[in-house]
Amino acid sequence: MTLRLSVDRTAWLSHVADVAESLPGLVPVVKGNGYGFGRAPLHIIAATLSPYVCVGSVYELDHLVPGVRPIVLTPATVVPNTVDEHVVLTVGSVADVHALGDWGGQVMVKLCSSMRRYGASPDELGDVFDAVAASGRSVFAVGIHLPLAGDDDQRRAEIDAWLVRLPAEVPLWVSHLGTLAWADLRRDYPARSLLQRVGSRLWHGSKSFLRLRADVSVVRPVRAGEIAGYRATPVPSDGHVALIGAGSAAGIADNDGLSPFHFAKTRLPLLEPAHMHTSIVHIPAGQPCPQPGDWVDVQRPLISIHADQITWT
Repeated sequence: MTLRLSVDRTAWLSHVADVAESLPGLVPVVKGNGYGFGRAPLHIIAATLSPYVCVGSVYELDHLVPGVRPIVLTPATVVPNTVDEHVVLTVGSVADVHALGDWGGQVMVKLCSSMRRYGASPDELGDVFDAVAASGRSVFAVGIHLPLAGDDDQRRAEIDAWLVRLPAEVPLWVSHLGTLAWADLRRDYPARSLLQRVGSRLWHGSKSFLRLRADVSVVRPVRAGEIAGYRATPVPSDGHVALIGAGSAAGIADNDGLSPFHFAKTRLPLLEPAHMHTSIVHIPAGQPCPQPGDWVDVQRPLISIHADQITWT
């Protein structure tokens, strides 16, 4: 029972190189499940692109490459004693500064964007800087996490509004700016140190070089009204049920009632919600039916899956 991610290595590496070349000042993001690849292999590539790498939390500081400085993007409520002062931690409020306790490294001050997540508002920024100074720490940079929604003009307007409030000597780290908007920003502020965090765009792109599939282990004929599955679900029509080797443990979930599984360009409806390592789908009579040993396509965001196998071709 296997969820397999297949990667065209040459095409993927070419894509990563193209993105890095198009965005000077890029800082790779390696967080969560490693965008489906696992964090360890991404850290190796990230180390060739930048002297910095961004991670999601203080619990994702494993697999780092020596010499690369990690920046933790999410403010920590508790700093484990394993976090050394080479790490840069993010703060977005006075409370975040106090939560650092005795840890004495540098900090990234997060600015509140229209996302309204972590970060200081314009009225709070001075207090955060004062708290950092009072703690004996220094500000490594300031950062703003911009929304995916909207367009580059809107994101650029947010950046411009903040830049007039920031000390000129403090580097600014941004996110989610397109190639042209990024070039324009760097052109318009030539004296400012500007870097851009990049995650999904760097590691995924069009996904044309990635394929996610799961294997079929059992196929059984069924008649309408028969019972199957954990929840004793009535089968809706004559046909077959098939057991697919990927369930909730692999990050498989129904998406608003839609199955992520497809065979012969046809969606295979889930008979019941995916459970642990197996999903049960129903194939109505007359529809192309996979057989044991076949592989079905899986359409799930790679940031939410845990592949059993990653094959590099």
